[in-house]
Amino acid sequence: MNIEFDIEDAGRDASETVRQSFAEVDTDVLERLVTHAFAHLNVSAETELSISVVGESEMERIHLEWMDLPGPTDVMSFPMDELTPGTPDRLATGVLGDIVLCPPVASAQGKEAGHSTLDELCLLTTHGILHCLGYDHATKEEEAEMFGIQRTILEDFLGRPAPVETRH
Repeated sequence: MNIEFDIEDAGRDASETVRQSFAEVDTDVLERLVTHAFAHLNVSAETELSISVVGESEMERIHLEWMDLPGPTDVMSFPMDELTPGTPDRLATGVLGDIVLCPPVASAQGKEAGHSTLDELCLLTTHGILHCLGYDHATKEEEAEMFGIQRTILEDFLGRPAPVETRH
């Protein structure tokens, strides 16, 4: 598996809530999830993926730079090789891209939805992978397809119902 994690330091001056949200980032779980999602989507284990974990100020900067939207968001995806899901006979391979996660936003969303920060980070990681593979949720039909695949991957990985999707 060619997955690279880059985790920003929460910082000494961060609130306890922010420090706790970063503490709940479990790279072992997220790496196993990526492996599982890749297998489900027929993406080669040799495919490269980078996951950055950043605080709210960095996420707000990225969100403003790339989407021209103020405020931090939960996840952003940056596809690289424009991969699409493969088939059992022909796995997709290459550089999938970059996913940026924001644990403080994930923590707040998870709390609001009634699940843990780690469950929210799993949901957001899966969501980011699907965006990198070309899925979107701009229309009701696209959302039904993308969220259906997302739920299937998460339920199979977690062995229980998937966390409730956050919609904003």
